[in-house]
Amino acid sequence: MANAQTPIPADMTIHKNLTDDQLLDLVQKQTFRYFWDLAHPASGMARERSTTNPNFSDNVVTTGGTGFGIMATVVAANRKFVSRKEAAQQILKIVDFLAKANRFHGAYPHWLNGQTGKVIPFSKKDNGADIVETSYLFQGLLVAQQYFDAGNLTEKELRTKIKLLWDGVEWNWFTQGKNVLYWHWSPDYNWDMNMPIHGWNECLITYVMAASSPTHSISKSVYTEGWPDSKTFINGKTYYSKYALPLGPDYGGPLFWTQYSFMALNPHGLKDQFADYWQQVVNHTLIDRAYCIENPFKYKGYGANCWGLTASDSWHGYSGHSPTNDLGVITPTAALSALPYAPEYSMRAMRHFYEDLSDKIWGEYGFVDAFSEQHDWYAKSYLAIDQGPIIVMIENYRSRLIWKLFMSNPDVKRGLNKLGFSTPK
Repeated sequence: MANAQTPIPADMTIHKNLTDDQLLDLVQKQTFRYFWDLAHPASGMARERSTTNPNFSDNVVTTGGTGFGIMATVVAANRKFVSRKEAAQQILKIVDFLAKANRFHGAYPHWLNGQTGKVIPFSKKDNGADIVETSYLFQGLLVAQQYFDAGNLTEKELRTKIKLLWDGVEWNWFTQGKNVLYWHWSPDYNWDMNMPIHGWNECLITYVMAASSPTHSISKSVYTEGWPDSKTFINGKTYYSKYALPLGPDYGGPLFWTQYSFMALNPHGLKDQFADYWQQVVNHTLIDRAYCIENPFKYKGYGANCWGLTASDSWHGYSGHSPTNDLGVITPTAALSALPYAPEYSMRAMRHFYEDLSDKIWGEYGFVDAFSEQHDWYAKSYLAIDQGPIIVMIENYRSRLIWKLFMSNPDVKRGLNKLGFSTPK
């Protein structure tokens, strides 16, 4: 379905001999079409995926993926893929929709109906608040609030309305009065899902956002006692004789753990009592690549320029791919979104994907979600939570734009200080 804003034409010609900057421009712009041309026409929200889920209508939109899309829209405005005015109007459309959509103690569900704003259950009991998805959404909204700083009516209205939504999230309520955050709450099933948020995983940003709230902030002890309360929090091992991994399970887990929390939260110089987060994200990335070069299962296609294991579609359903769950599936977002951490290796992977595999994996919204040369399987799908990091993390490599915007937010500064982080200068 067409949207009112000016569409971005898909570039399906495979260009030869592009410079690095030309290739980065192309990948960012084509991938952004997912959030611009495929946006839900009524709400402006990001669709969960490009392919229709047979169990639901065409109206499933994702709150976390929309947060990623908002950051991508800021990038697109700054790169002039779209006009600043149209970008601000699109985000204002989303914010107006969110103001009327289902909220639970200020927090949003994982999925919404993009037409009506009503919750679409992610699972039977997951029909209420999801504070992890909410944290991804507000990561994007706070970036937009910082970027759209002009005095015109649209941008002033956008900033005011974002603040109202932000102030309304009752982060501290999701502790149940304990020193840990809980992932879900349902108006029908209360706390039945009983999922305390323990690390190490993709949820560091949730604690940062909860501490940064100007109205419903958590105490430091919720973070220092709740977040590390896990058998797989501390790692401390060295892999491939050179990559020391501070946190997480063996080999680090799927690579989205290095990306979702750090799309706006700058890991450069970010340290606390638990880890040096730059070391964490860089070494996790290099371990993943080293594993794909080692390729213990001898999967076709794996190698120095074809690596990246993370959660995505696969030849037999959705899976959290990692070195300890290796199904022979490479997910382009894993290597491409690692560009700030391993620029030389990520650029090589990008060139391989575009120059050697484009006939199978390059499409109207950038690179498809995943592929397996071993199984001769190439996804037809694109997912918001995989396309968004590609655009944003490429930009953080190029200009640090999103990192600069988020880290300049006064609430975020206070939240990080409260939790005991030293931050980039």
